[in-house]
Amino acid sequence: MIKKLINRLLGKSASDNKHPFGKRAEIGPQAHGINPKLVDERALNVVRTLKQAGFEAYIVGGAVRDLMLGLAPKDFDVATNATPEQVKGLFRRAFIIGRRFRIVHVVYGRGREHEVIEVSTFRAYLDNVAAEQVAGNEKTSKSELAGMTHAVDSTGRVLRDNVWGPQEEDAVRRDFTINAMYYDPETQIVVDYHHGIKDSKNRVIRMIGDPVARYREDPVRIIRAIRFAAKLNGLGFKLEPKTASPLVKSKTLLAEVPQSRLFDEMLKLLQTGHALASIEQLKALGMAHGIYPLLDVVVERGESPFVKSALQDTDRRVGEGKPVAPSFLLACVLWADVRDGWAARIRNQQHSHPALQDAIEDVFSARIGDVSGRGKLAGDMREIWLMQPRFEKRVGSAPFGLVEQPRFRAAFDFMRLRAEIGELDMVLSDWWEAFSTANDDLRNDMVDEVKLEQQQQRAKTARAPRAPRVHSVPGRANPDAALPTAAAPARSDLPPDAVAGDGSEAPKKRRRRRRPSGRGAGDAPAQEPQA
Repeated sequence: MIKKLINRLLGKSASDNKHPFGKRAEIGPQAHGINPKLVDERALNVVRTLKQAGFEAYIVGGAVRDLMLGLAPKDFDVATNATPEQVKGLFRRAFIIGRRFRIVHVVYGRGREHEVIEVSTFRAYLDNVAAEQVAGNEKTSKSELAGMTHAVDSTGRVLRDNVWGPQEEDAVRRDFTINAMYYDPETQIVVDYHHGIKDSKNRVIRMIGDPVARYREDPVRIIRAIRFAAKLNGLGFKLEPKTASPLVKSKTLLAEVPQSRLFDEMLKLLQTGHALASIEQLKALGMAHGIYPLLDVVVERGESPFVKSALQDTDRRVGEGKPVAPSFLLACVLWADVRDGWAARIRNQQHSHPALQDAIEDVFSARIGDVSGRGKLAGDMREIWLMQPRFEKRVGSAPFGLVEQPRFRAAFDFMRLRAEIGELDMVLSDWWEAFSTANDDLRNDMVDEVKLEQQQQRAKTARAPRAPRVHSVPGRANPDAALPTAAAPARSDLPPDAVAGDGSEAPKKRRRRRRPSGRGAGDAPAQEPQA
């Protein structure tokens, strides 16, 4: 009754309130063409474990889309009718995360080789009109949201979404049709409610339901739409006009999204192997500015040689299946700020190392803020920047200590990009590349060779001819009087030019070291200067 009354007040009819859940369609392997060998063994294990425990379980979302396109998915997600607590109880290393949207991370492996299978419970479709409402946002209404399972703020943005339901309702809750398909790897059946297979074949990215309302429910879908358009553009996918047209107007909704969530979505745009394509999509859709301040900087500097090289390098590594770190890419994006601030402080007579440290702190305050918690990401960026001057030191124990640093490789890659754009000499980059892969004996030889080169360079500089210096004797007006005369013979214990014309001693001059006889002009000195 209350719901009907609210609908009447809002001018909604009963037919408006009905939401099409779609018709369940089951598609076999001959029609969808998924190669089961592309399914990750750990995702398959999660599905089997859940099914053996009596639950429904499917691989879901972008992994199904990629499998249908013949691509090897980067991540595998699983959807089930088991609650988060029930899922957690079935796996030894499983963790419930999130408040707004509770899910389970099932972890396999350790260290850098670990993999996470994300398991979500089927969500019920609930009209936001019937949801519990709060006046503030996630930060200002934490205590109020604590006991709620389905809550929205005054704009209609969903703040809590933890009401479980059947699969057909879960499907309509997903954003795009091509991400709302469910694949059972044991039966090899794809379950499709919203013509996702058809849209995949037609290369269309279409929002389920009304795009304006869906963007309002979760503004992060705006960024997801851009990311999928960039990722799939090379395969011919385009955003459906009705899905694309509200993007610019809906951009203001992002102001209410927590900064940490926007930061994570920005990293997904830049680290899924389509960073350059994402920047082009942002420009093409009129979204180059206003999504997130740091993303604005990336777009502005995306055409500069250094940042473009870093973006290309990131895309290449993802394409080769190599790990990428957000710290490296962000360090490249913000290097111009650090470098210029560093140089300005040195011009103001500040010592190099504290000048670099102060420049880094200023950049963190201006560009990053506290969104990353000033934790590992900030620490890694700081190390990459602070290591750059150390690459100039290639004698003594310095290179041996530098190459053993945990972040050496990232710092070296950073330095290599600087050399490629002409900011440093490529000889330096090549030397460190060879040094990092050499054995101890060869490293010692390389350091000795650099030391010898530096000694020879200093000796060459010392031997370089200088312009003749003109010495004047204070208080003497006639320069000819400086020459000795016959009436005043030179003293035997002084050089001839040390006796004045009047017989008095001229000011003593430092004697120049003479060359040994028999040496030509181009011979090396008898003793090399100390390093």
